[in-house]
Amino acid sequence: QVQLVEPGGGSVQVGGSLRLSCEASGYPFSSSCRGWFRQAPGKEREGVATFDRGGNTSVADSVKGRFTISKDNAKNTLYLQMNRLKPEDTAMYYCAADTPRYRKGDFYCVGVLDFGSRGQGTQVTVSS
Repeated sequence: QVQLVEPGGGSVQVGGSLRLSCEASGYPFSSSCRGWFRQAPGKEREGVATFDRGGNTSVADSVKGRFTISKDNAKNTLYLQMNRLKPEDTAMYYCAADTPRYRKGDFYCVGVLDFGSRGQGTQVTVSS
């Protein structure tokens, strides 16, 4: 079973930047579905960004143009670069991973909120 550790996070002022990292062990990260989601107090979880098994990325409209997901397969590490941060980005951020599913001759990834493994989460706080 994959284990995910997120050592990043922290506090930053509006307009600032942070980079989150997620170190994976126990599974060939490069062939899995990988991504980030977040949850703010009193709000629903929100998918932020994902990689599918083919390396294609998907980014939520709320962070498009500001957040970038990237990876280092050699280090089994996933990153989330967050720029031009806003107070509404304040949340607990989670790294998540899943084994690709198989259906009708093809592999696919479910939505990041349904991924089978996740990290412990890291707090990001944006203050004005």
